[in-house]
Amino acid sequence: MKIWISRHGQTNLNRAHLMQGRTDEPLNETGRRQAWAARRAMEDFLGELPVFDAVYASPLDRAIETASILSGRPKEEIGIDPRITETDFGRYERRPYWALGPWMSLYWRYADYLPCPPTVESLQSMRRRSASFLRDIERAGEACSYDNILVVCHGGIMRALIGYMEDAPHGVIWRPKLKNCEIRVFESQGGRRRFLRRLLPAAE
Repeated sequence: MKIWISRHGQTNLNRAHLMQGRTDEPLNETGRRQAWAARRAMEDFLGELPVFDAVYASPLDRAIETASILSGRPKEEIGIDPRITETDFGRYERRPYWALGPWMSLYWRYADYLPCPPTVESLQSMRRRSASFLRDIERAGEACSYDNILVVCHGGIMRALIGYMEDAPHGVIWRPKLKNCEIRVFESQGGRRRFLRRLLPAAE
Protein backbone atom coordinates (compact mmCIF):
# COMPACT_ATOMS: atom_id res chain seq x y z
CA MET A 1 0.00 0.00 0.00
CA LYS A 2 1.25 3.47 -0.90
CA ILE A 3 0.48 6.48 1.31
CA TRP A 4 0.78 9.80 -0.50
CA ILE A 5 1.15 12.78 1.89
CA SER A 6 0.82 16.28 0.42
CA ARG A 7 0.89 19.84 1.62
CA HIS A 8 -1.87 22.12 0.31
CA GLY A 9 -1.38 24.71 -2.43
CA GLN A 10 -0.59 28.36 -1.89
CA THR A 11 -3.00 30.80 -0.20
CA ASN A 12 -2.91 34.59 0.02
CA LEU A 13 -1.60 34.31 3.59
CA ASN A 14 1.28 32.13 2.35
CA ARG A 15 2.04 34.70 -0.34
CA ALA A 16 2.03 37.48 2.26
CA HIS A 17 4.42 35.48 4.51
CA LEU A 18 1.99 35.34 7.43
CA MET A 19 1.74 32.51 9.96
CA GLN A 20 -1.21 30.41 8.88
CA GLY A 21 -2.40 27.76 11.29
CA ARG A 22 -6.09 27.25 12.02
CA THR A 23 -7.27 30.21 9.89
CA ASP A 24 -9.52 28.75 7.18
CA GLU A 25 -7.90 30.51 4.22
CA PRO A 26 -8.77 29.15 0.74
CA LEU A 27 -6.37 28.43 -2.08
CA ASN A 28 -5.51 31.29 -4.38
CA GLU A 29 -5.14 30.83 -8.14
CA THR A 30 -1.44 30.03 -7.80
CA GLY A 31 -2.35 27.34 -5.26
CA ARG A 32 -4.83 25.78 -7.65
CA ARG A 33 -2.26 25.73 -10.44
CA GLN A 34 0.23 24.11 -8.04
CA ALA A 35 -2.29 21.39 -7.21
CA TRP A 36 -2.89 20.62 -10.89
CA ALA A 37 0.89 20.55 -11.47
CA ALA A 38 1.30 18.16 -8.51
CA ARG A 39 -1.39 15.93 -10.02
CA ARG A 40 0.65 15.78 -13.24
CA ALA A 41 3.79 14.96 -11.19
CA MET A 42 2.00 11.96 -9.66
CA GLU A 43 0.99 10.80 -13.12
CA ASP A 44 4.57 11.16 -14.39
CA PHE A 45 5.86 9.15 -11.41
CA LEU A 46 3.59 6.15 -12.07
CA GLY A 47 2.99 6.53 -15.78
CA GLU A 48 -0.68 7.07 -15.00
CA LEU A 49 -2.74 8.93 -12.43
CA PRO A 50 -3.03 6.84 -9.23
CA VAL A 51 -6.49 5.64 -8.26
CA PHE A 52 -6.95 6.44 -4.59
CA ASP A 53 -8.93 3.99 -2.50
CA ALA A 54 -9.28 6.59 0.28
CA VAL A 55 -8.64 10.33 0.43
CA TYR A 56 -8.25 12.31 3.66
CA ALA A 57 -7.82 16.01 4.35
CA SER A 58 -7.76 18.34 7.30
CA PRO A 59 -10.99 20.27 8.00
CA LEU A 60 -9.51 23.44 6.43
CA ASP A 61 -10.68 24.36 2.95
CA ARG A 62 -7.22 24.80 1.44
CA ALA A 63 -6.45 21.14 2.21
CA ILE A 64 -9.86 19.89 1.07
CA GLU A 65 -9.67 21.66 -2.30
CA THR A 66 -6.11 20.44 -2.87
CA ALA A 67 -7.22 16.89 -2.07
CA SER A 68 -10.11 17.22 -4.51
CA ILE A 69 -7.82 18.37 -7.34
CA LEU A 70 -5.16 15.73 -6.66
CA SER A 71 -7.62 12.85 -6.39
CA GLY A 72 -10.25 13.92 -8.91
CA ARG A 73 -12.95 13.49 -6.28
CA PRO A 74 -15.56 16.12 -5.37
CA LYS A 75 -15.01 17.87 -2.05
CA GLU A 76 -18.03 16.07 -0.58
CA GLU A 77 -16.26 12.71 -0.97
CA ILE A 78 -13.07 13.71 0.87
CA GLY A 79 -12.70 12.18 4.33
CA ILE A 80 -12.18 14.93 6.89
CA ASP A 81 -10.02 14.25 9.94
CA PRO A 82 -9.20 16.97 12.52
CA ARG A 83 -6.07 15.10 13.60
CA ILE A 84 -4.28 16.34 10.48
CA THR A 85 -5.26 20.00 10.75
CA GLU A 86 -2.45 22.54 11.00
CA THR A 87 -0.49 23.37 14.13
CA ASP A 88 -2.19 25.77 16.53
CA PHE A 89 0.01 28.90 16.51
CA GLY A 90 -1.94 30.63 19.27
CA ARG A 91 -1.09 34.32 19.57
CA TYR A 92 1.26 34.12 16.58
CA GLU A 93 -1.54 33.32 14.13
CA ARG A 94 -1.51 35.63 11.06
CA ARG A 95 1.62 37.44 12.24
CA PRO A 96 4.30 38.28 9.65
CA TYR A 97 7.28 35.94 9.72
CA TRP A 98 9.57 38.89 10.44
CA ALA A 99 7.51 39.96 13.51
CA LEU A 100 7.33 36.70 15.44
CA GLY A 101 9.95 37.61 18.02
CA PRO A 102 13.09 35.61 18.81
CA TRP A 103 11.46 32.73 20.76
CA MET A 104 8.92 31.80 18.07
CA SER A 105 11.36 32.46 15.22
CA LEU A 106 13.92 30.09 16.71
CA TYR A 107 11.33 27.53 17.74
CA TRP A 108 9.83 27.27 14.26
CA ARG A 109 13.29 26.64 12.83
CA TYR A 110 14.36 24.12 15.47
CA ALA A 111 11.16 22.72 16.97
CA ASP A 112 12.75 19.28 17.23
CA TYR A 113 15.17 20.73 19.82
CA LEU A 114 13.50 23.72 21.51
CA PRO A 115 10.45 24.09 23.81
CA CYS A 116 7.40 25.71 22.23
CA PRO A 117 6.39 29.26 23.22
CA PRO A 118 3.25 29.75 25.33
CA THR A 119 -0.06 29.37 23.37
CA VAL A 120 1.66 27.33 20.60
CA GLU A 121 0.79 23.64 20.19
CA SER A 122 3.59 21.39 21.43
CA LEU A 123 5.58 19.02 19.27
CA GLN A 124 4.40 16.18 21.51
CA SER A 125 0.78 17.01 20.65
CA MET A 126 1.58 17.10 16.93
CA ARG A 127 3.36 13.75 17.09
CA ARG A 128 0.56 12.16 19.11
CA ARG A 129 -2.26 13.10 16.75
CA SER A 130 -0.20 12.29 13.65
CA ALA A 131 0.65 8.81 14.92
CA SER A 132 -2.97 8.16 15.92
CA PHE A 133 -4.21 9.13 12.46
CA LEU A 134 -1.61 7.14 10.53
CA ARG A 135 -2.04 4.00 12.63
CA ASP A 136 -5.77 4.14 11.93
CA ILE A 137 -5.43 4.54 8.17
CA GLU A 138 -2.74 1.85 7.99
CA ARG A 139 -5.03 -0.59 9.79
CA ALA A 140 -7.98 0.34 7.57
CA GLY A 141 -5.86 0.10 4.43
CA GLU A 142 -4.53 -3.34 5.35
CA ALA A 143 -8.01 -4.61 6.24
CA CYS A 144 -9.47 -3.38 2.94
CA SER A 145 -6.43 -4.26 0.77
CA TYR A 146 -6.03 -0.67 -0.40
CA ASP A 147 -3.35 0.16 -2.95
CA ASN A 148 -3.22 3.96 -2.57
CA ILE A 149 -4.26 6.41 0.16
CA LEU A 150 -3.97 10.19 -0.23
CA VAL A 151 -3.51 12.50 2.76
CA VAL A 152 -3.55 16.29 2.28
CA CYS A 153 -2.60 18.53 5.17
CA HIS A 154 -0.28 21.41 6.12
CA GLY A 155 3.40 22.28 6.38
CA GLY A 156 3.61 22.01 10.17
CA ILE A 157 1.69 18.79 10.83
CA MET A 158 3.14 17.17 7.71
CA ARG A 159 6.55 17.26 9.39
CA ALA A 160 5.17 15.00 12.11
CA LEU A 161 3.37 12.72 9.64
CA ILE A 162 6.52 12.07 7.62
CA GLY A 163 8.50 11.73 10.86
CA TYR A 164 6.21 8.86 11.84
CA MET A 165 6.51 7.23 8.42
CA GLU A 166 10.32 7.45 8.54
CA ASP A 167 10.68 6.50 12.23
CA ALA A 168 12.60 9.73 12.81
CA PRO A 169 14.50 9.97 16.13
CA HIS A 170 12.57 13.08 17.26
CA GLY A 171 9.32 11.91 15.69
CA VAL A 172 9.46 14.65 13.04
CA ILE A 173 11.35 15.52 9.87
CA TRP A 174 11.59 19.27 10.42
CA ARG A 175 13.95 20.43 7.69
CA PRO A 176 13.94 21.39 4.88
CA LYS A 177 10.75 23.43 4.83
CA LEU A 178 7.99 21.72 2.85
CA LYS A 179 6.85 23.46 -0.31
CA ASN A 180 3.26 24.05 -1.33
CA CYS A 181 1.87 20.88 -2.97
CA GLU A 182 5.02 18.91 -2.19
CA ILE A 183 4.17 15.20 -2.00
CA ARG A 184 6.00 12.46 -0.11
CA VAL A 185 5.23 8.91 -1.18
CA PHE A 186 5.63 6.02 1.26
CA GLU A 187 5.04 2.29 1.21
CA SER A 188 3.42 0.68 4.24
CA GLN A 189 3.08 -3.08 4.57
CA GLY A 190 2.69 -5.23 7.66
CA GLY A 191 3.92 -2.51 10.00
CA ARG A 192 7.01 -1.81 7.89
CA ARG A 193 7.34 1.55 6.15
CA ARG A 194 9.74 2.98 3.62
CA PHE A 195 10.11 6.27 1.79
CA LEU A 196 9.71 6.01 -1.98
CA ARG A 197 9.79 9.45 -3.61
CA ARG A 198 9.52 13.20 -3.14
CA LEU A 199 7.36 14.85 -5.79
CA LEU A 200 7.21 18.57 -6.54
CA PRO A 201 4.87 20.45 -8.86
CA ALA A 202 6.64 21.79 -11.92
CA ALA A 203 7.84 25.38 -11.57
CA GLU A 204 5.64 27.92 -13.30
